[in-house]
Amino acid sequence: MNECVTTTEKKAFIKWFLHNYELQKKEAAWLLSYLASDGQLLARVHFIDSFRHLPKIVLMATKCTQMTPFKFYKHKRVTREVERAFYDIRANPHEDIYIGLFFKDRATCPEYAAVLEGNPMERQNVVQDSLLSLLAEITLEQSLKSYRKKKLYEQIDAALAEGDEEAFLTLTEELRALLAYEQ
Repeated sequence: MNECVTTTEKKAFIKWFLHNYELQKKEAAWLLSYLASDGQLLARVHFIDSFRHLPKIVLMATKCTQMTPFKFYKHKRVTREVERAFYDIRANPHEDIYIGLFFKDRATCPEYAAVLEGNPMERQNVVQDSLLSLLAEITLEQSLKSYRKKKLYEQIDAALAEGDEEAFLTLTEELRALLAYEQ
């Protein structure tokens, strides 16, 4: 993924895209054309594949996909109306616009890959996500040990009640190993 895609590259991609694909909503094609016609707006446009935690997202789908034709997200508000997106973009030219396009073969499309950028919010959350993941692993491991210990105690009690000396010795040895691992 690219860190910095020029406005010239974005404009060329939009022109190529509109020539090769038909969006489910014609107004969405008009919105892309509008963005391509304004260099300052185009500098704020970012084509992305990951939409998590972004303030302003436009999702568009072509006729060759089964996705929702158009969605505009801004600060957790969602609309399917292209006009609302247009008015917001026109009223707030200083805000970044993150665009996700859904079309056939997008995963293998070199033209799309050339303009894809990384999600800036995900880079900021990498450390936090790593710590949360580590904490989740530790919690899960502790829960599994606690569960295994409880089951061993129950099985040892059952072995004692049944007078099964072999099972008792095997289970107590396993319990000792588990308790020694905890220290």
